Amino acid sequence: MDVNIILMTALLATLLGLLVMAFAGPSADKARKRRVASIRGRHSESAEAIMEARMRKAISNRATGTEMKMLVSLIPNPELLTKRLRMTGKKWTLSQYMTASAVIFLLIVGFLELRGFPMLMAIMVGLAASLGLPHWWLGKLINKRVNQFNAKFPDALELLTRGLRSGLPIAETLGVVSSEIPGPVGEEFKLVTERIKIGKSMEQALQETADRLGTPEFQFFTITLSIQRETGGNLAETLSNLATVLRQRAQMKLKIRAMSSESKASAYIIGVLPFLVFGMICYINFNYMKPFFTPDPVGLFGLSTMQVVGLGGMCWMGIGAYIMAQMVNFEI
Repeated sequence: MDVNIILMTALLATLLGLLVMAFAGPSADKARKRRVASIRGRHSESAEAIMEARMRKAISNRATGTEMKMLVSLIPNPELLTKRLRMTGKKWTLSQYMTASAVIFLLIVGFLELRGFPMLMAIMVGLAASLGLPHWWLGKLINKRVNQFNAKFPDALELLTRGLRSGLPIAETLGVVSSEIPGPVGEEFKLVTERIKIGKSMEQALQETADRLGTPEFQFFTITLSIQRETGGNLAETLSNLATVLRQRAQMKLKIRAMSSESKASAYIIGVLPFLVFGMICYINFNYMKPFFTPDPVGLFGLSTMQVVGLGGMCWMGIGAYIMAQMVNFEI
């Protein structure tokens, strides 16, 4: 029991230290200097000061790279993870992501250790959860934001079309879209207009947004503008046709979702039912399931036979869930 108390004390101390290091705000002196510089640049009338203020605003969300270097250095591909964090639309950093993963690992390991699980099993489960849960949550946030963007993007294209037909240049119509369309569409077009203001070409600004979003819809829009600027033609008519195509794609996706909803519901029920029954049996008669939680020194890696069988069943269920997910995954 003393060992468990010492272990939990160490885990809680590490947890508090990680939270303080990750979410501690900037110093008051640095914040004061930034505010003074921002006010000075805002009220200065020189073109050089205005350009400097725009550049400072454009790179204000960039990570400093000095926080939690030890945790961040454990990431095998930090560029890809940084891109995923930007795709969520949140101002999260790599240090905050790794701190959240470390907190999940410590909590799960401490909980399983207190419940009497073998240390090796607790570490394995903690690693799987700390790596999988944040990645899964990021994926959900990215998909949610992409779906919100795709839902409003045809409206943005139609607004661009009306602006071009009324005689406005393309740069001004992009600014109108950024102020009129709410949600992710307005945010992304605002970033495009800000990049154009600091000296980047329209193709570069649009391509950076397309790379961050990773959606074919915006890639179509970027390619359309690039081709039109090289070859000429009626851009308003082209964007109107693109908006029609994107709406038809969205309708097709909804039809496929409706047709595959029955198969997905069956997969969810089949996947959740074993865990639900297991939890109900543990709640009703824990003595019946007690051998599952009892360590067996003779078993594989200190696990009991029932635990090994349970892990094997979870692996096979994962393979089956992956196959069913691929069966209802259609490319449009």
